[in-house]
Amino acid sequence: MSDELYEKTFTKSIIRYGRFTNLLSLVLCFLPSILVWVVYGVKPSTQDILTGWGLAASVYAIYAIVEPISYFPILGLPGTYMSFLSGNIGNVRLPTSAVTQEAVGVEPGTKKAEIVSTLGIAGSIVTNLIIVTIAAVGGAALMNIFPKKVLEAFAYVSPAIFGAMFGMFAVKNIKYGIFAFILAMSLLNIIKIPVYIMIPACVFGTVAFGFLTYKKPKTKEQA
Repeated sequence: MSDELYEKTFTKSIIRYGRFTNLLSLVLCFLPSILVWVVYGVKPSTQDILTGWGLAASVYAIYAIVEPISYFPILGLPGTYMSFLSGNIGNVRLPTSAVTQEAVGVEPGTKKAEIVSTLGIAGSIVTNLIIVTIAAVGGAALMNIFPKKVLEAFAYVSPAIFGAMFGMFAVKNIKYGIFAFILAMSLLNIIKIPVYIMIPACVFGTVAFGFLTYKKPKTKEQA
């Protein structure tokens, strides 16, 4: 399939429906609060709303910029729309996309990888919906059954997932993996900058390092 045909038959419709569904979800996020206000007359003051928003924005605003940029090369265009609509990006959608592409053997960033990523993320959303539904029904009972040590171990699930993903990509290019690791450890333990600054610094720092040290493979004619 040519790039022009791909853009016309696949990408354009993805952008159209992706924008619509994500903007719709943005509006629907306010629906519960509006219903509580209209039905029960419960409404915090404007100052309280702005204060709460300011506290949340001070922590998470940077992620609204960093995550779409840093996740896009792996998720692809459709996967980005789907992931930010369904949530659980870092601990479910991103690993699913990466593992699916690895299993199929496609080159990240290509059209094939984008399609494979889309299918993998779609499968994870359906599976996640089923599991969440079951967990919502029986989750409380299970939590009462699990030993305390098991419940404490849940705190390490996300770090374990991101660590595994880092290892999976680092072994593909040891040089970039070592640089990213040293940069992250230096910023975290020596300079001790906040995590919300360290993440974009590591992302863009490693990208810059890769750009500056990349050597284009020689062709047979050049050799």
